[in-house]
Amino acid sequence: MDQSSVLLWVKAEPFIVGALQVPPPSKFSLHYLRKISTYVQIRATEGAYPRLYWSTWRHIACGKLQLAKDLAWLYFEIFDSLSVKTPEERLEWSEVLSNCLSEEEVEKQRNQLSVDTLQFLLFLYIQQLNKVSLRTSLIGEEWPSPRSRSQSPDLTEKSNCHNKNWNDYSHQAFVYDHLSDLLELLLDPEQLTASFHSTHSSLVSREAVVALSFLIEGTISRARKVYPLHELALWQPLHADSGFSKISKTFSFYKLETWLRSCLTGNPFGTSACLKSGKKLAWAHQVEGTTKRAKIACNTHVAPRMHRLVVMSQVYKQTLAKSSDTLVGAHVKIHRCNESFIYLLSPLRSVTIEKCRNSIFVLGPVGTTLHLHSCDNVKVIAVCHRLSISSTTGCIFHILTPTRPLILSGNQTVTFAPFHTHYPMLEDHMARTGLATVPNYWDNPMVVCRENSDTSVFQLLPPCEFYVFIIPFEMEGDTTEIPGGLPSVYQKALGQREQKIQIWQKTVKEAHLTKDQRKQFQVLVENKFYEWLINTGHRQQLDSLVPPAAGSKQAAG
Repeated sequence: MDQSSVLLWVKAEPFIVGALQVPPPSKFSLHYLRKISTYVQIRATEGAYPRLYWSTWRHIACGKLQLAKDLAWLYFEIFDSLSVKTPEERLEWSEVLSNCLSEEEVEKQRNQLSVDTLQFLLFLYIQQLNKVSLRTSLIGEEWPSPRSRSQSPDLTEKSNCHNKNWNDYSHQAFVYDHLSDLLELLLDPEQLTASFHSTHSSLVSREAVVALSFLIEGTISRARKVYPLHELALWQPLHADSGFSKISKTFSFYKLETWLRSCLTGNPFGTSACLKSGKKLAWAHQVEGTTKRAKIACNTHVAPRMHRLVVMSQVYKQTLAKSSDTLVGAHVKIHRCNESFIYLLSPLRSVTIEKCRNSIFVLGPVGTTLHLHSCDNVKVIAVCHRLSISSTTGCIFHILTPTRPLILSGNQTVTFAPFHTHYPMLEDHMARTGLATVPNYWDNPMVVCRENSDTSVFQLLPPCEFYVFIIPFEMEGDTTEIPGGLPSVYQKALGQREQKIQIWQKTVKEAHLTKDQRKQFQVLVENKFYEWLINTGHRQQLDSLVPPAAGSKQAAG
């Protein structure tokens, strides 16, 4: 079997979900990560290798790298959320946390958590994807390199920190350019020189190649089956190419690196492949009088589970509602949508909303990260494992989340509010993604990039401005109320409003109006209501619920 029939590519998920959209701490540089690699591998008996326990990482991160404990936990937890776990295991962990009565008890539970040490080192290294370099900020992009200059049909005009997470060319270039460093990071300490470098005779352990499967996978002769990197590298006919020795049970560093470089190619399930040859979906209709046509593409007809992508762009002045298999477990990117109402009522893997304005997004449970970048006047309603936001203005987030929302750089006037809606399949979808109603940190955000000491970047929605949100579609299912209920202060505000309505109805009844007066009064009220609909923009929302030749059951399509 010659190596030309092996195709390897860089996985999208570690970058889409795992690379935090902020420049990494300076101590995540290769110099320090090499030191950590050696430190953990010679402390195998102290909860450092092959599994790294939270208590050991906390000691390294806080004691040696001078990171704040919250930040140390953030990176540990993001990586842990990428690991393969059943929904039941995730729900169990939520239950354990919700039963903790103090910070000490939480810490005690965290101390029992561990992650794969070598994969965690790779995860820390790929945070460099969003490193801001002086050169990049001066010239606007990395030095041109013919290899990585393939024309990406990306949705964005210019490469910057915030689309690298979705740009598979960036992922491929990153791994290709830093492959030697990535491999050196995984070497046993005795395979390195005093200055932490490999030599021509360095050997790479099987465990190291298994760890590299966190970033790389592949296939043989364009077969449908996708294999983790280590299964291909250890496959008997490929030993001569991959440099594996049966005797030493190790790989030649030099041969392995050469083989990886020769086989690395574009991700067949990446964003660019999805946009170029993915299935185009006619979920949104053309709006009269506009030249912009909504573009929606997916790869779910060809991609294995965990590789599903749905990309939607330029939905304008429309209501788009979907609950379908196409969305289940997919990474969703919503880009440049304006004055629209988008309902994606299925369990989702991740969601990125970028450069959208004046719109409302109602999402099914998001199993990993919900990220917003460069959005104005957007309302998001979702249950999600994590919310992170950057460069947003005047956005409102009605969320239920077991982790603290992350406020990254460039945000203004952020409002957090309790999750305030439901649809019939919601609890079933939450169970499938392993999301519970407690703990819920919607009101306790973490300011990760504090550009100044101003804490007023966010506020909690005043209860007097709170209303529940009704999802206007018929669906099958058992959920009939907001999961977990509402915080008492918001419930009380609703109760007071309800009381006012009852008093109003009683007043009207006791006025004993004649038939003509009642008619006249009704016209006045309806006119006022109509005026209110137009002034608040709700008129468009109601009108758009009746798309041409489609009823309210479109959500089920």
